Amino acid sequence: MTGTEYIPALRFRVLTGLYDPLVRLTTRERRFKRQLLERAGVRPGERVLDLGCGTGTLALAAKRAQPEAIVIGLDADPAILDRARRKSEEAGAEITFADGVSTELPFADASFDIVLSTLFFHHLESDAKRTTANELARVVTPSGRLHVADWGPPQDPLMAFLFLGIRLLDGFEPTRENAAGGLPSLFSKAGFAEFGPREQLRTPFGSLAFYSGSRASE
Repeated sequence: MTGTEYIPALRFRVLTGLYDPLVRLTTRERRFKRQLLERAGVRPGERVLDLGCGTGTLALAAKRAQPEAIVIGLDADPAILDRARRKSEEAGAEITFADGVSTELPFADASFDIVLSTLFFHHLESDAKRTTANELARVVTPSGRLHVADWGPPQDPLMAFLFLGIRLLDGFEPTRENAAGGLPSLFSKAGFAEFGPREQLRTPFGSLAFYSGSRASE
């Protein structure tokens, strides 16, 4: 899969200037990213990957929370990455942003202590989800942790109705496993132990679910 094949699934990113305010308004971004980072507990010296980093908001927050961490953001959209680099330069934050896709991560085995990912997996088709999960299991250390915040199974009929907007935008097939609560099983099969839902957050577009787990011992 090439970077250009990713971009149609992320077609709303074309308006890069609107991306940040759109995410803030529709996903309760500050709160859910703060919750994710609190759960991740990044420690000094740890190597952190922000998968599907977008404009770098989470990567910047991770670096601010733990300045001694090594933070790398990965995305397949060059325009989005340019914006992420500008934001990090303006903030004076030392963050590396790499161009690549999740199904073929451009990193060596056991490169990261933590992988973070927000609102990314619902863009991927089923096979790409599984390949990505296996790639993440490859690039984390034997004790590495994975923390994901993404659309989850609706908590009630209202959340199910609101989630229809996301499903219409990104496709019913890519969002099927999210809606069915299938992400924990997918990551457990890839080798992440005790990977499960930790909490949910109601938003204007449905229920955001927080998942976390660690690499299973070989």
